[in-house]
Amino acid sequence: MKRAALAGAASLTSSAPEALAAATAPPVSALPPLDVPADPPQLVARDEAFWGRVAARFRVTGDVVNLEGGYFGLMAQPVLEAFHRNADRANSGSSFFARRDFPGIYQAARQRVAAFVGATAAELAISLNATEALQALIGQYNKVRAGDTVMYADLDYNAMQWAMNELASRRGATVATLDIPEPASHGAIVDAYQKAIDANPRTRLLLLTHCNNKTGLLLPVRDIVSIARPRGIDVVVDAAHSFGQVALTMADLDAEFVGFNFHKWIGAPIGAGGMYIRADRLASIDRAHADEGAPATSIDSRLHTGAINLATVMTIPDALDFQSSLGMANKAARLRYLRDRWVSAVRGVTGVDILTPDDAELVGAMTSFRLHGRGTPQANQAITRTLLDEFRIFTFSRTGLAKGDCVRVTPALYNSAADADRLADAIRTIAARG
Repeated sequence: MKRAALAGAASLTSSAPEALAAATAPPVSALPPLDVPADPPQLVARDEAFWGRVAARFRVTGDVVNLEGGYFGLMAQPVLEAFHRNADRANSGSSFFARRDFPGIYQAARQRVAAFVGATAAELAISLNATEALQALIGQYNKVRAGDTVMYADLDYNAMQWAMNELASRRGATVATLDIPEPASHGAIVDAYQKAIDANPRTRLLLLTHCNNKTGLLLPVRDIVSIARPRGIDVVVDAAHSFGQVALTMADLDAEFVGFNFHKWIGAPIGAGGMYIRADRLASIDRAHADEGAPATSIDSRLHTGAINLATVMTIPDALDFQSSLGMANKAARLRYLRDRWVSAVRGVTGVDILTPDDAELVGAMTSFRLHGRGTPQANQAITRTLLDEFRIFTFSRTGLAKGDCVRVTPALYNSAADADRLADAIRTIAARG
């Protein structure tokens, strides 16, 4: 088995010399300057020469066209080099560095993250990822009583659905669910939540996924919160895919509790996320495992991660620096442009169902599709295999939607307009086969 694995690895390497070239890309100091255009973001989004210079700052394998950037975001080369430096510093300094210098670095990183998301440092804790943060927010939420209801939708992330189920079971509450309309519109989404809340008057906690990982639909969170709050319903927002994909602040969400990632759309090292608790609602979340290591009045007592990757936390500001150097409006416009390019080329093609609308408020970079109404796991896994084996395009199938599985497409900053066109051509070809 070991010999077979080594042989397989060797064959992949020999068949993709461009992958080796990407792995040994020159240092960022040897790359031409970015020179961000001063044009409006909608024009910058179409500037292939500029985005080509941006793409040169990512060490991307040349073996496939990667359109599954939503799993985690590659570190841009300046960030990767900073991560290596930070790892060396942490490793060489060991506990002397960790106990003496790192606490100040951590607090500075926390301040930077808080400013980026529009919160105060006291409202924010750095987590390993959104899942850790959201499980703490849901599992330690203390306002649900026997006979109450917790609510979530079919598009919410499965691990968060499980956390809501467990909370209800532990507290003697019930679970109410709803299906997001398909195709979706702003009015249909808000109406679906209005009806679900009306039908479940004892709802106490509502889970909302701002940008879900299944179709990429952006929920109008603030509008739904405006329905929930007068009913005494607290809202926890899963923003794992939000910050860095679209322009956003905590004020835009207007929720009491939020969990998010920085290793998806901000391009920080894996293991970088955050937990937000609005200052006046800290008491609604119990201390983690009766944590007495921090005051009960501090958000630090609500999330007990233990040992963390020092270099990861140290590198978060470098990731924010790189994003800021591009201009967040430029980045969001570019991602949306790539999404719109392939979607517009296949929307209306017989047999192709696009699962997100073109409404600027309801979608960012991510969009999923389904072919010929086939929603089985097997059918969508077969599409991803065909895209990879025949067209060398990497995507991923998603499950859990009320109307069936789909294929998710997630372009990133290293993708080109040609990549989007290549995908559209492939989808048209596969759809024509019936």
